[in-house]
Amino acid sequence: MKIKKEVAGGLIVIVLIAAAVAVITGIQREGRRAALAKRIAQVSSNAIPASVDELKKAIAVYEQRIESYLKDAEKAGSYWKILATRLQDKKLHREALDALERGIAYNPEDPALQYLTGVSAAMTAKSALDFDGNSGSSARYYALAESAYLNAIKMDAQYTRPLYGLGVLYVFELEQPAAAVPHLRRLLELRPSDIDGMFVLARAYVMLEDYEAAMDLYDRIIATAKDKTRRNEAEQNKRAIMEQYYG
Repeated sequence: MKIKKEVAGGLIVIVLIAAAVAVITGIQREGRRAALAKRIAQVSSNAIPASVDELKKAIAVYEQRIESYLKDAEKAGSYWKILATRLQDKKLHREALDALERGIAYNPEDPALQYLTGVSAAMTAKSALDFDGNSGSSARYYALAESAYLNAIKMDAQYTRPLYGLGVLYVFELEQPAAAVPHLRRLLELRPSDIDGMFVLARAYVMLEDYEAAMDLYDRIIATAKDKTRRNEAEQNKRAIMEQYYG
């Protein structure tokens, strides 16, 4: 019986200790909740300054932070552009597209980033292989190139590089010479002596069977090109038209 009393006494002690621990834990938990509530209240009260002067000071602080962030974002966008051009130099156009996407996220209104995207997308489309059975992979990249060039032109109507890129895309890749003509004409309005543009536009006219317009452009190249090789090329192309279509 003595043992049973000792056991019972021990159980009572354990129960009392457990109860005490529960009470203490509850008190601590409530204490933490109270402290957290106090901190939230302090933060909330400090989030909106009460006086006009305090508001002005807070605005000045946050304007400085925003300005600093904008400068960092602009710099990051420039670095992504530099990386993209380096990758393009190494013919790593898929990787360049990834870098350009990051750059555009920072500088969405930069026409140069759009133009570079068009270049890499067109080059990627040429080399796209059907590894996964998706036959539309090239088409998607060509669509991206077209969209990027058009975006660049919308952002800067005087930007001639996307005009040329779009002309090449329509003539040689998509076989849509009629779509290329207005962009190439615009290019030559801005750069009347652009020999490459003249060649691509002449090719578009040949595809459209406007041989007179094509030969006029070849004559223009012959008259203005400083490079003898380009003049000879224009003469050969004009001669080929005359022999094939005029006998």
